[in-house]
Amino acid sequence: MRAILLCILALAGSFLAIGPVFAQPQSVGASSGLPLPRFVSVRSSPVNVRVGPGTRYEIAWVYVRPGIPVEITQEFDTWRRIRDVDGAEGWLHQNLLVGTRTAFVTPWAEQGQVALRSRPDANAPVRAWLMPGLMVEVRRCTGTMCEVRFNHTGESGRATQYSGFIEQDALWGVYVNEVFD
Repeated sequence: MRAILLCILALAGSFLAIGPVFAQPQSVGASSGLPLPRFVSVRSSPVNVRVGPGTRYEIAWVYVRPGIPVEITQEFDTWRRIRDVDGAEGWLHQNLLVGTRTAFVTPWAEQGQVALRSRPDANAPVRAWLMPGLMVEVRRCTGTMCEVRFNHTGESGRATQYSGFIEQDALWGVYVNEVFD
């Protein structure tokens, strides 16, 4: 009977882990004194992500684009354990990270579009339709909507900056219900 109860509890726990991430800072990093977990972005490129906290550890992969959002999940001295949008985990030195908030638009979707609105209101006029995987800079979040901006280079080679508001649950790089300016 006890074995059956343990199996039921284990299965119930695995179902609870599926769904939106409502992670809010639950602890404080011993090295930085900042909340854990928290989102930051990669400062520059290329950046070597390591399998452990130090240069003596092997390189797991390399980021070749600056600004990629990552989640810091642990600290060890000047090293930060990070998780990326695909769930891969590795270690980066703190100097390779910056507090600028960036996010990916619906990276879990293969198709579809997300509305970029003129105001933080789900009924506000649409400024643009955003495709899954677009990386944006997050300026602030209200708990339901985030103000974002990004640059787009058209066929003519001319860059245009767009800004507006997107529903918070359509972004990977901010927590559900997170509020910040």
